[in-house]
Amino acid sequence: MKIPIAIADDQQLFLRSLSKLIDTFAAFTVTAEAVNGEELLKQIAAASEKPAIALLDVHMPVMDGIQTAGALLALYPAIKVVALSMKDDDTTIINMIKAGACAFLLKDIHPDELEKALVEIDQKGYYNADAYNLNHRRLLSRSREEEQVHLSERERTFLQLSCSDLTYKQIAAAMCLSDRTIDGYREAVFAKFNVASRVGMVLEALRRKIVHI
Repeated sequence: MKIPIAIADDQQLFLRSLSKLIDTFAAFTVTAEAVNGEELLKQIAAASEKPAIALLDVHMPVMDGIQTAGALLALYPAIKVVALSMKDDDTTIINMIKAGACAFLLKDIHPDELEKALVEIDQKGYYNADAYNLNHRRLLSRSREEEQVHLSERERTFLQLSCSDLTYKQIAAAMCLSDRTIDGYREAVFAKFNVASRVGMVLEALRRKIVHI
């Protein structure tokens, strides 16, 4: 039996194209399509089989991705919520993660990577494109000891603040540090987590259970 997926996106051409693409994947099928979160919630409530994964456009009218993610997780905590966006907007995506999203996918994702991402989300409950794309081979070969990264207290504080909607400049002010010092913490944590973006860093921090949001 294929794994059911729900999609909400107000761009109908993209919605239909994505739905048709996912239906070609061996393990997945789209069982609900909606142009906003409110419509998606109605479809899921009426469905006898609930989706395992919900792909949500971040920016939608009536009920956007953040509102929809929160509602879905409150009503159906077993559904894995994934954020979809045209661009990597750190603040918005982090707010989606705080609302319950377990992954973030750009809309121009390659079909092969999309399929791999859905498999990983279904099996593991998360997907971090940074870690996968930049260091997949090294990640596969890493030992458990290497998984346990060491963070200083300052780096942990920086990481916790990075999981909020504060800008890096605001984080510097909150920690009473210079912008350059914060840049250094960011680069250090990026290197330790094998990521290249703030969103990737937050997802890795959550996956490793270093922070809770």
